[in-house]
Amino acid sequence: MHELFQAVLNSDEKTALRQLVFALNVSAKRYFLRNEILSAFADYCQESQKPAYFYHSSSLGKLIHYTHEIIIEEENTWFVVRPRIASQEIWRLEANMTFELQEPKALLDVRDRFVNRYQPNILEIDTHPFYEGSPNISDPRNIGQGLTFLNRYLCSQVLTDRQYWLDVLYDVLLRREYDGIPLLINDRIHSGSELSQQLSSAIKLVSLRQANESYEKFHLDFQQIGFEPGWGNTASRVKETLELLQRLFENPEPPILEAFVSRIPAIFRVVLVSIHGWVGQEDVLGRPETMGQVVYVLEQARSLENKLQAEIKLAGLDLLNIKPQVIILTRLIPNCQGTQCDLRIEKLLGTENGWILRVPFGEFNPEVTQNWISKYEIWPYLETFANDAEKELLTKFQGTPNLIIGNYSDGNLVAFLLARRLKAAHCHIAHSLEKPKHLFSNLYWQDLEKQYHFSAQYTADIISMNAADFIVTSSYQEIVGTPDSIGQYESYKCFTMPELYHVVNGIDLFSPKFNMVAPGVNENIFFPFRQVEDRDKSVITRVNELLFHREDPQIFGNLDDPNKRTILAVAPITSVKNLTGLAECFGKSQELQARCNLIILTSKLHANDQSNPAEAAEIKKLHEIINQYNLNGKIRWLGMRLKSVDLAEAYRAIADRQGIFVHFAHFEAFGLTILEAMISGLPTFATQFGGASEILGDRDNEFHLNPTDLEGTATRILNFIDQCETNPEYWHKISEWVIQRVRNNYNWNNNSNQLLLLAKIYTFWNFVSRENREALLRYMETLFHLVYKPRAETILDEHMHR
Repeated sequence: MHELFQAVLNSDEKTALRQLVFALNVSAKRYFLRNEILSAFADYCQESQKPAYFYHSSSLGKLIHYTHEIIIEEENTWFVVRPRIASQEIWRLEANMTFELQEPKALLDVRDRFVNRYQPNILEIDTHPFYEGSPNISDPRNIGQGLTFLNRYLCSQVLTDRQYWLDVLYDVLLRREYDGIPLLINDRIHSGSELSQQLSSAIKLVSLRQANESYEKFHLDFQQIGFEPGWGNTASRVKETLELLQRLFENPEPPILEAFVSRIPAIFRVVLVSIHGWVGQEDVLGRPETMGQVVYVLEQARSLENKLQAEIKLAGLDLLNIKPQVIILTRLIPNCQGTQCDLRIEKLLGTENGWILRVPFGEFNPEVTQNWISKYEIWPYLETFANDAEKELLTKFQGTPNLIIGNYSDGNLVAFLLARRLKAAHCHIAHSLEKPKHLFSNLYWQDLEKQYHFSAQYTADIISMNAADFIVTSSYQEIVGTPDSIGQYESYKCFTMPELYHVVNGIDLFSPKFNMVAPGVNENIFFPFRQVEDRDKSVITRVNELLFHREDPQIFGNLDDPNKRTILAVAPITSVKNLTGLAECFGKSQELQARCNLIILTSKLHANDQSNPAEAAEIKKLHEIINQYNLNGKIRWLGMRLKSVDLAEAYRAIADRQGIFVHFAHFEAFGLTILEAMISGLPTFATQFGGASEILGDRDNEFHLNPTDLEGTATRILNFIDQCETNPEYWHKISEWVIQRVRNNYNWNNNSNQLLLLAKIYTFWNFVSRENREALLRYMETLFHLVYKPRAETILDEHMHR
């Protein structure tokens, strides 16, 4: 960026820069974000009558478009510039119009001064030294493809030092066991070189057998030459796996490594940690703040258990009577409002050996711990929960887990504690990080602490994302955003919690631990509307009555003309989901009202039914918008939780009428409702902010919405309706496109395959690089004990006095 700054300062544009900074100075603000900066520059260009090219193509224009923050102090103006994805620079513009590149610490001091909370000596958190010397991705476009990168790297190491890698592979295979039972190879093979030689004997042995002969018939002969179960269930399967290893020795290539590792039995017991959710199966799918996460965890657990059952059989481990297990670990809630969330153990439907294990919080204040606890309040109980859960997991598994998958911030902190003690692989899945959703929440954390306790949460995030063996995200944007916006994980790179600590380098975005693994949707429940033979007529009748006609205390509004095209929205009633914004967009467009009805499916209708003050305020606001724009007869609002089968049929009922689905959130990390609507065949419009835009994969951005632009949103929807009315086949074309988009890219079978492969590869990688990893884990333990625990104890003290 130095050249760009110099180009501005060495030209007439220096005057324009001075004038722009002066214009910002005379405003009441001192801290400007990207949209405000672009708006101010556009106003300056117009007022100064700059030529059309100046806004985009001048050196100053380019600089301004790279700038994400400007902070104005008395003597200096600070520019936070993002020249490329996952990279930012801090530049200080001095009064004499000279620029100087600054270190991150200087920016953090400026932010502290901005809120009048500067202190000269403050704890600095810097993870960078622990990633030095480890292989890193160089091209930002490859961020999130850690598995591919590591496969290439490991194969290149085989070529560099073949003997070393023979010994490493030998050591890894020799360590494979199940509860003390050796797998793959035994101590009759003494080295990597000997393993390479014995491979030929093993391949010859199985080549003499019938292809479909079961492993059980020749396993004793196999054992005599050093090989144990795990290579396959038939002679042909065993031969293929052995040949993959032989090829890996002779000519290491990433596809061969991936194919070989995918066949090796290494994962038998999996824990999915989802703590604060209202986790159950019979329509107990979380509270509004956790509903999507609970659906995700349930579906992923079923898919993983089914995949593990198939893997064990293919590996020939039926011989040893090995039974894989998957457990969803959550909290037991004594006051569970008539649900089954007070059951210690519950069989996971659709599995042979999948379970929901509920562990109660310790004996603190029962007025708090016997009830559901919000994700913002849960922090004091996680360490004791992890201790208690460890004992119960070991009892239920009758052994130790191989893989622990953390969900959300609290679940990942527990996963970190469990994985550390049980020596299991830790997979980190955030779903949605709170920090980027709450603007300036780290800067003003002290003002928000009583309600949100962000100091504990953001510390927990740093600990668990760095401690994790690998991180799974649903989209690229979740990691590093777009050229115009910062990613969720990227927001943890450099930030301040004034008077608590500075994060100089919170996460290495170029680390190969990041992997994009998209979730799926349950296609047994959510399927296209045109599959008439799979639809239940009684459910169709019930749901259509519910959507368009039924009178109920939890339903608002009767439609004057139910036959108009329907706009459907399904979301919790929270400010981030922005149902009020959608209602206002609808209310401001007379043409939308004339041509469409708006149906909203959410969890509550009345503010006095909602215990969360913020959500109660959203309910009240939505009622006010309906009255303000006189939407009676044009809007129908169902404030009730539908069963999954009814929700799926609701999507299809709207598709029957050639309606559309709109997801108008201010920000959406991913959005399972988007997948559900699309697989049902509903043309879908979704927010452009977050990972939702990646789901759509819309090259022309026809279906991407800016939730801050109500007029533009209405125009975009109306343009689609015009095309459908001009060409009746257009709606069906888009419907088919969204169905295939989900089927091809978002399914649980692919998710499970990839997740288990990641666990195997990263387990192997951590064996190779265990020394560097141990230092990082020690650092995270220090942060846990010296920073996190005191913050959690403060919350506990508040709870004890309730």
